[in-house]
Amino acid sequence: MNISNLNFSGEGIAFVDKDGHKLPVTSAFKKILNRIANYFLDIELYLLWIVGYIPSHFIRGLFYRLAGIKLGRQATIHMGARFFLPKNISIGQGTIVGDHAFLDGRAKINIGKHTDIASEVMIYNSEHNLSDPAFKAIEEPVTIGDYCFIGPRVIIMPGVNVGNGAIVAGGAVVTKDVPTGMIVGGVPAKVIGERPLKELDYKLGRPRLFQ
Repeated sequence: MNISNLNFSGEGIAFVDKDGHKLPVTSAFKKILNRIANYFLDIELYLLWIVGYIPSHFIRGLFYRLAGIKLGRQATIHMGARFFLPKNISIGQGTIVGDHAFLDGRAKINIGKHTDIASEVMIYNSEHNLSDPAFKAIEEPVTIGDYCFIGPRVIIMPGVNVGNGAIVAGGAVVTKDVPTGMIVGGVPAKVIGERPLKELDYKLGRPRLFQ
């Protein structure tokens, strides 16, 4: 809450919302507590952004786990990653996330095992409702399966499920589910092929030391 949330009149001081509507004291108090919590979250996210440039997978992973990210064994997030709400993010065993990725986390993000996510990938799970008069947000979980490859600078939108073994070509914008084993590309992403391998049982190579 700030000075713009206070209305001064001859009747005294009243709390108002962002649209100028008067708020009961209990609602105003809840909003104040929520604002304080969000300030702490902002500080946490800023510190995680700084941590994201420490050139050590072990140290970054330690801080990410402390922030609530569920990292499977040998899962790696390269340098420069950004988050919105870390506690809702789960990354499976042996998965590698490339540098400067953005993982939203306002709803659940579940990424499977041995999945390769390239550089500068953005995964969102919150967007504005264009039909809502207040322009409120809609939050939907995102799931990416095992043994997937998500190419560089891919954008995955809220509510998308990427099936096991699927491949998303670089630069694609994924707005709909990707079936298991399919290859998609383009804006918006469409099926452009099918992965020839059906039985997937490999492990990704080691992450670069200082990336």
